[in-house]
Amino acid sequence: MISANDLSPAELAALLHFHADAGVEWLLEEEAIDRFAEFEAMKAARRPAAQAQPQAPIAGERPVARDGRTPPRPNAVAPPAERAASGPQPAIPDGEAVQQARFVAETARSLAELKTAIEAFNGCNLKHSARSTIFASGDAESGIMVIGSAPGAEDDREGVPFSGKSGQLFDKMLTAIGLTRSSVLLTQVIPWRPPGNRAPSAAEMDICRPFIERQIALAEPKVILLLGNFSARFFFGENDTIHGLRGRWKEIAAADCVIPAIASLHPQDLLTAPVNKRLAWNDLLAFQAKLKSLSLLRN
Repeated sequence: MISANDLSPAELAALLHFHADAGVEWLLEEEAIDRFAEFEAMKAARRPAAQAQPQAPIAGERPVARDGRTPPRPNAVAPPAERAASGPQPAIPDGEAVQQARFVAETARSLAELKTAIEAFNGCNLKHSARSTIFASGDAESGIMVIGSAPGAEDDREGVPFSGKSGQLFDKMLTAIGLTRSSVLLTQVIPWRPPGNRAPSAAEMDICRPFIERQIALAEPKVILLLGNFSARFFFGENDTIHGLRGRWKEIAAADCVIPAIASLHPQDLLTAPVNKRLAWNDLLAFQAKLKSLSLLRN
């Protein structure tokens, strides 16, 4: 087994980055600990103390302390305030969380209010394992909206969508069609990074849906670019892969708005399989043509 002391600073940094990207949240001891042996030792230590204790009182009687005071019943239920301070309470049911999310989203009258409401919302378990709440950034008045799937490790660390190497490639993709980060509205379907970049569950998607739909309704974009397999499936309601969903214009309904949308591969997909850059470029050209037809981009 290789010890951390055997690694160079560069190797140790690379190892830490690998664990962070894999979703590791806690570091363990370098040597295994026998918890079973610890438990047996604790039981053995308690036996003499238990034998030294006086016999239990007759049923119905309450023992009296040496100072004459009667101690509280051992099985008495603690007051609500004490129970709340004793640890985290059980999560609310998914159905109730969805209702709360809808109420919170519908009562927001601006993107700023919605951002504050999402940051204060605790009904989704994803929030408790994420470092950051990722919300829309960029120009909300541009009429152009780009929606990714869910935050990755770099997004979670930086607190902004499309960070790290995939974000750098994303910037180049925008530049290629005459756009920048500041000239569009960027956001994610899910505001919190799922542990280990796993796919969000059906319940988590239902809880987060009111938030992204409200973002669309408040921003009122005239055209939307969806990036990634999850984002395309989420809005198009289909189970095909991104290769089957990309490059075709569809419509997304949000509140009273119906917005044309096209899906393409996520920048991370292109880093993993650069051969797909040609497909993404064709999608970007189609997106650029739509922007020009809507007078959202100068010729």
